[in-house]
Amino acid sequence: TGILLTICMILGTIFPVLAETENTSLEISAASGILMEVETGKILYEKDSNTRRSPASVTKVMTLLLIFEQLESGKLSLDDIVTTSAHAKSMGGSQVFLEEGEQQNVETMIKCIVIASGNDASVAMAEHIAGSEQSFVDRMNQRAVELGMKNTHFADCCGLTDSDAHYTTAYDLAKLMQYCMKNSTFRTIAGLKFCTVPATNKYGERIFTSTNELLTLVDNRNYYYKYAIAGKTGYTTEAKNCLVSVSNKDGFELISVILSVGLYPNNISGKFVETKSLFNYGYDNYTLRKLREKDAIATQVEVGNGTKETKNLDLLISDDITATIKQSDFNTEFEPEIQINENLHAPIAQGEVLGKITYNIDGISYSAELKA
Repeated sequence: TGILLTICMILGTIFPVLAETENTSLEISAASGILMEVETGKILYEKDSNTRRSPASVTKVMTLLLIFEQLESGKLSLDDIVTTSAHAKSMGGSQVFLEEGEQQNVETMIKCIVIASGNDASVAMAEHIAGSEQSFVDRMNQRAVELGMKNTHFADCCGLTDSDAHYTTAYDLAKLMQYCMKNSTFRTIAGLKFCTVPATNKYGERIFTSTNELLTLVDNRNYYYKYAIAGKTGYTTEAKNCLVSVSNKDGFELISVILSVGLYPNNISGKFVETKSLFNYGYDNYTLRKLREKDAIATQVEVGNGTKETKNLDLLISDDITATIKQSDFNTEFEPEIQINENLHAPIAQGEVLGKITYNIDGISYSAELKA
């Protein structure tokens, strides 16, 4: 641990952290990085997070999102059969060695993309959904626009390209993963550790282990992180090592993005080490705190034309209000802003929305409706 810390400190002097953080001792050597809380999108740490960089196979997060949205719409089924084309088979880099004409179902193809980072499986799925890889890439770029990924453009569906037209940022990837984590199927499959490609006429059964070594112990390399629940790795010579990952500790979910990081001495993988450092920083310095509970009385209002029983009406909070706060602020009493609708007059129905309660903490607003 002491040796690793020394290495991190040396690398940190070469690549200074640009963001202001509560713990200024945190340093990463990756060219770009970000740590985001999942529910609110609150940024807990960032370094050069809006600079455009090549994402390598982290590209496949968008590919997977489009696949899962096709499943949700009913236009695609996990049992549908996908046939591998010559173009899909020709993909280099990470692959599951699909043969031209080989048929596998959608569920297997998805697992090949998530777990083995199969470029061949990605292209096969793109062609199956959109008719051609380019048509699918056009959809990827349109979806990026819709999600507000302002510094993102894709040139292929798997990230194998080194084209200057293929780029994104740590911030855009964090926002993309935040959106993906709302999809229950994505959450389940993105955390799988192993996949099996069934035997065909040309190949026997193929078994692959996740490229995301935060999820499992591989070849006795200790990158395992017990709170990791999902993620996608990437590597090309242009992009270097990349990783977007999600962790969950007691319901507190964080997204980490590391872009363009090399190897530490002794072939230690910077993308795993620095992702763990970001997650640990988040859990050491921040926490979730429930500010108000659902159905708690927020305030009392006077109702015009009300009876003796309803003239002074309790307003109840519609939902729990939970905030991401610094550990050092855990016992701080935060004062909310309460807005009440004007000219309240009876009759008022039970459950009617009459206002809003908001806590503004470190640039993030946490709010709920106020109901009768």
